[in-house]
Amino acid sequence: MNGTVHLALKTKRAAAKKPSAKKTVPAPSRTNDPARTMAEILKVATEEFAQKGLAGARIDEIAERTRTSKRMIYYYFQSKEGLYVKVLEEAYRRVRETEADLNLDDLPPEQALRRLVEFTFDHHAGNEDYIRLVMNENINRAQFLSQSKSIQGMNVPALKAIKDLYERGVSEGIFRTGLLPIDIHATISALSFFNVSNRFTFGTIFKIDMSSKAVAAKRREHVIETVVRFVRR
Repeated sequence: MNGTVHLALKTKRAAAKKPSAKKTVPAPSRTNDPARTMAEILKVATEEFAQKGLAGARIDEIAERTRTSKRMIYYYFQSKEGLYVKVLEEAYRRVRETEADLNLDDLPPEQALRRLVEFTFDHHAGNEDYIRLVMNENINRAQFLSQSKSIQGMNVPALKAIKDLYERGVSEGIFRTGLLPIDIHATISALSFFNVSNRFTFGTIFKIDMSSKAVAAKRREHVIETVVRFVRR
């Protein structure tokens, strides 16, 4: 009987020592793709900075939402302020890049102007984060935007596009003389920006639903006509 028990114990021990089958380890969710990683960080950081401002946003939260680490974010962007500047640059880059695709040179001057105003109004209405970023940076008195080495250069084509369509309109006798491209740009930006930046305060004071599609459509029409009549002879 003792022999039987001894044999059973040896069998049990041998089974315990037998290596178990290897478990399948899932592939890491993040691939070694720096460009994609940086794009994801910028996307999430845009939302964080837009909602909370530079002071309120937290690198910890950005790292958690992007499944990265603070160390990785600092590796790519050096600091929280460095990331913030890149977010601002990316916001302006996107709008200028889309403007370049409007092909305004292919349109008659007044139609080109209308197209530009339509685009600006629609862009601002559909990109509240962009408006919030600009508002927040104005609170900072452009302290961080002024540190950018590319922001002014990327905005040069925007003024050139206005200058070209305006000069074509003047030479054809459609637009009045004496206007500067920067003044036209400022007017378009101001009228388009207000509808997003002030929608809640303006709507509350005057009991208007600024988010209503009907109100937005009417406002869009008014902004376009205001700019065209400002420039037209």
